[in-house]
Parts: sequence; structure tokens; C-alpha cells
Amino acid sequence: MIGLSSYAGVMESVMNSAEEQQPSSPLANAWSKKQDSSKNQKTKGVGGFVLVHAGAGYHSESKAKEYKHVCKRACQRAVDQLKAGALAVEAVAAALVELEDSPFTNAGMGSNLNLSGEIECDASIMDGKSLHYGAVGAISGIKNPVLVANRLLSEAQKGKLSAGRIPPCFLVGLGAHDWAVSHGIPPCPSEKMATKFSLSAYKRNKRKMELAEKMDMGHNQTKKRRQSSENENGSGCLDTVGAVVVDLEGNVAAAVSSGGLAMKHSGRVGQAAHYGCGCWAENACNMNPYSTAVSTSGILQHTLYNRLCSCGEHLIRTMLARECSAAMQSEDAHQALLEAMQNKFISSPFLASEDRVLGGVIVLRCCRCVEAQPSQNIQGILVEFLWSHTTESMCVGYMSAQDSKAKTHISRLPPGTVPGQSLAIEGGVCRLMSVVE
Repeated sequence: MIGLSSYAGVMESVMNSAEEQQPSSPLANAWSKKQDSSKNQKTKGVGGFVLVHAGAGYHSESKAKEYKHVCKRACQRAVDQLKAGALAVEAVAAALVELEDSPFTNAGMGSNLNLSGEIECDASIMDGKSLHYGAVGAISGIKNPVLVANRLLSEAQKGKLSAGRIPPCFLVGLGAHDWAVSHGIPPCPSEKMATKFSLSAYKRNKRKMELAEKMDMGHNQTKKRRQSSENENGSGCLDTVGAVVVDLEGNVAAAVSSGGLAMKHSGRVGQAAHYGCGCWAENACNMNPYSTAVSTSGILQHTLYNRLCSCGEHLIRTMLARECSAAMQSEDAHQALLEAMQNKFISSPFLASEDRVLGGVIVLRCCRCVEAQPSQNIQGILVEFLWSHTTESMCVGYMSAQDSKAKTHISRLPPGTVPGQSLAIEGGVCRLMSVVE
């Protein structure tokens, strides 16, 4: 990493056409933008790009291989959909299913247990083309919550229900579960969703809570040493997973999923389900020259005596996904994201009472372009992708439909920096080409 306010190293190109970061954005300078004349044109071929994250937080070195592997699988799942001609919203849902199915992520299978020893999940998805959004909160007994969110989105696109009723876009709890089952999504008993790791973590956290209630709140150094030891042993501390996708037609989509805070109160809904907080996607329009997609991640923060507090609430109170999307309309995307994370998140007046503000985002923006001396039937999409976090680390993966395999990376804050008070930004640029008929 070169620095907290710059890309790490040379930006990697998914299409082997890397462009070094210039004072202004590559999207503004590299190509000229294709105007409305492309709206009625059809593109031939398949393609697209996906960027995923396995949560911001603490990624132990001992489990780095597993985190990277699940990101690779999620990228491949999305690319398979894109190659089959799927739109961005279906590809991003496919990526999330892979992330939810991994026992190493706090989403879907293996999610954190709440105070009652139950699994309650949150998820949301947004389609940049229609601007529709679907979400579920505190849902139990469903293996892949993102599929319910996606079904809510697709049902809403069909229009009003009988008697002129507005279809729901956000359901919670038992109502969300029953709606899912009635729409053909199979139930999964909560006990089958729990893993050995999540069950042992529940028992360990329950003992910690009982101990914290009994003991005096002194002995800080002892507890800090214990917390550090747990991190070294690789217990880790992660939250929401997510993905952003652009398809060859230039449509963008974003999604997030989370098992939420360990030992949370039953019924608690985190940022992964909230509109404008967990994810955001918006195609380019007359007012916005760039299509943008954002997916966020909170973190389960260990405090003194190893008690847990959620920073998903930080993302709710700042509506971070929507703020970052709006920032991406600026000419210099890197500088815009830096300022958004600093001013709208770390130094947000809505979080003035917080000592540390922890979270992360993945962002992509793109525009349909032609070369300075364009071939008559060739056009493309230039994609700029970024990730930023105030946590110790964040695991990401990315891939285009032309790649043979995904690239993965665990971004870390430099030694000596304070999580929650510092931030890191990295990213790259890729070019997607297509033939116009």
C-alpha cells in the first residue's frame, strides 16, 4: 500500500489494459463518453465485471486462504451468470449466494447466533436499471436471504397487486419467512444453518457476557491482552458480505447479506437490510453521467471484557452506501471516495459521540465509451472499481467475464494506524469491449 489516500501499487487491469491513476479520473480522461445514440443499439457478445467483499473487520493470516477462496468462488459464480447472458441483478444475487453458503462468512450458513441462540439474517439487493430494491430483516429459517430480497425486487417490478395494493419491498421476521416459502423458496431449519464454529462462538460469547456482568470493569490490560490473543488465534471479527456488478449493457446492481451482531437482541435489523445503507445501485441518467454501485460492510467490534457492539448502526446513521454513490459522480473518483469516507463517515456529525467509526465499502462506477478514434461498430464500458475501509482489514475479489480466474486481495491498514480513525483506499480500472449491431 502506497498510502492511505492513494491506490496501492499499480492499478491492476482485469483486461490487461491497466492505466495509471492520473490527477483526474480515468473515466473522465481515457475515453470520450458515448452519448444517447447508443440507447437503441444492441451489443453482441457477453461480458461484465464483478467485485465482491467477504466483510470488513479482522482477517487472520491463518484463514486468509479460506477468505480469498470464497471470494474467488463468488466472482466465478457471478461471471458464469454474465456469460449466460444474465443481467447484473441476477449475477450479483448469484455472487451473494456463494458468499452466504460459506461457513467462513457471517451470512446465511454459519451466521452469528442471537441472544436466544437463533440465527436471524438481513439482506438487500438493488437494481440500477429499474432502481427497485428488495430487502429482508431478522429472517430465520431461510438458507439464502438474498434470494428472498431478490424475489421481493422482481415481484415489485411486476406492478401493483390486486385491488391496487403496493407490493412490499422490505419484509422482516416471520412475515418475511412465510412470504418466502409461499413464493417457492424452501425453508431451512435454523439448527442446520448453524456450524460448529458459530455454535462454539455462541457458547464462548455467552460465557464472556456472564463474566462481564459479574466482574468489575477494571483490569483493562488483562482483557486487552486476552482480546489480542484471540485475534492471533484467528477467531476473527467480520460482518456483512456483498458484491457489485456491471453487465455488458452497462446495467449495475449491488447486494449485501449479514448474519448480524453476535448475541444481538432478537428482531434487531442491521444496515444490510436498510435502504441506502447496505447497498446502492443507479444507472447513469441525464443528471448522473456515471453508473454507480456500492456495497458496505459493518464490523462486530470487541470492546472491553470482550463485549460486542455493532458498527452496522454507524452505516445506518450515515446512509453510507447512498453517500458514496453520490460522491462517485465527481470527476476524481479516488478523491471523492476519500472525502466521503472521511467527512460522511469517520467525521460525520451523526457519529460525533463515537470514539471509533468502523466499516468498509466496495464501489464501482462506469460509463459507456468509445475510443478517441472509434471503430464504427466497437464500443465499450470503462469500469473504475475501489474499496475503502477503516477496519484493520477487508477481503475483496474481482473478475471480468474475459478472465480465466478471479483476483483476490486482503487490504490492511498500515502498521501503527488506528482502526476507526484511519482509512485505506485501493482499486483499479478495467475495460469491457463489445460489438454494436
